[in-house]
Amino acid sequence: MKMMRTTIKRFITGKRFTASRLAPFAAAPLLALTMASCFAGKGSSAGGEVTGVGGSAWAEPTPYGMVLVDRGAYAMGPAKDDSIWGIKGDPRGVSVDAFWMDETEITNSKYKQFVFWVRDSIIRERLADPAYGGNEAFKIEEDKEGNPITPYLNWNKAIPWRNPNEDEQRAIESVYRTNPITGRRELDPTQLNYRYEIYNHTAAAQRKNRLDPATREYNTDRPVPTDLPIISKDTAYINDDGVIVRETVSRPLTGDYDFLNTYIVNVYPDTTCWINDFENAYNEPYTRMYFAHAGYNNYPVVGVSWEQANAFSNWRTDYLRRALGRDGIYIEPYRLPTEAEWEFAARAGNSESSYPWEETLPYDERGCFYANFKPMDGDYVRDGHVITSAVGTFAPNDFGLYDMAGNVSEWTSTAYTESINKLTSDLNPEYRYDAAKEDPYQMKRKIVRGGSWKDVAHNLRSDLRTWEYQNEQRSYIGFRNVRSQIGFAKGTQKKQK
Repeated sequence: MKMMRTTIKRFITGKRFTASRLAPFAAAPLLALTMASCFAGKGSSAGGEVTGVGGSAWAEPTPYGMVLVDRGAYAMGPAKDDSIWGIKGDPRGVSVDAFWMDETEITNSKYKQFVFWVRDSIIRERLADPAYGGNEAFKIEEDKEGNPITPYLNWNKAIPWRNPNEDEQRAIESVYRTNPITGRRELDPTQLNYRYEIYNHTAAAQRKNRLDPATREYNTDRPVPTDLPIISKDTAYINDDGVIVRETVSRPLTGDYDFLNTYIVNVYPDTTCWINDFENAYNEPYTRMYFAHAGYNNYPVVGVSWEQANAFSNWRTDYLRRALGRDGIYIEPYRLPTEAEWEFAARAGNSESSYPWEETLPYDERGCFYANFKPMDGDYVRDGHVITSAVGTFAPNDFGLYDMAGNVSEWTSTAYTESINKLTSDLNPEYRYDAAKEDPYQMKRKIVRGGSWKDVAHNLRSDLRTWEYQNEQRSYIGFRNVRSQIGFAKGTQKKQK
């Protein structure tokens, strides 16, 4: 199991595009000691009493488009048996810490920003490539004093979309293709690969993985371990045929870099999911228009796998970090919510309710629906929509979160296993398993929550889980991000029940 958190480096099409340094996991104590020395004078002026050291803290701004979910406790899972649906009530008390959550699902518009960023990264790499003219302005390779540095892309240099010269035109056109049927120029999705590296803090922190054998075992009745721990490390590369190859390597621990995992993900959504999810249905217009047409910009992105959702989360973190432009500032990464976080947010901390609303029916006394789902057998439109709806169309729950039931189901970070309730803690419960390529397909299941536009009302329940394979791309599964809050949550929301 791996906890993927801090992004260390970013790459695109196999080449580094930003200059960043690996901060070793053991660097935190050194930083603390350095800060302490800066404030040593405070204690000396307090008559010899220990008064503690001070320091400056960076005030975390409210993340754009997010809602703060205060820390809290609730009874997770269904509270009662339901013989009709074969559900056994088995609630368990759990607690989760405070986090920010997107108030809506990630839209086509926001995901397009990711896709276009990857496209522009490839173009900038090629504009700097001697094969396309070698314009050095698109890649920074020296510091202000002329010393060589790790090369990174210059995002301040605009792509010459208008009036490019011959070499620039070839670089720009290289990410497009001509449709052999229609003859139209279109973006080539096979090239849109995002490469990134993640430092596995959880594995690095585990006592069994320490480099010093004497610190792996505290029980002095036992011998000091002599064998090096075996580390599982994910790597990825693009072979000579342009195919992404993912490998999981097991080897003896040698240092911090053994906890650095590499991933390459093609980021373009599967627009054919509308056809592949529904046999003998005329859904071709959605394959052409749902992601491409601006009229659907404010609709939830679909056809995105769990792996692609993680890649987006990683890019979003790096995008913010570069915008801040302040060395030494740590920000909690954007990520998929854990299953426990998602359920707590959907139920607004209310252990008595199975839905994001307090009633058991999906509509109020006037017949107004609370969510976008399938109200009747074969009737998708009674709630006002045939497929997805624009995000935020229906009223939010008590935490201010929209579409926590219906519209699209949502990926969580949590891996699925039948015995998950017995495996996870009652404090910030989470079960992570990053399946290797050679693992059985059953080990690649991830928990999905919330129900979708194609589901009946029962499947919208916030206390029920389902799952999907991490590489599947569905017309009814999307996602939203969360970010752990730094510091104390002040309790601005409705009192939990």
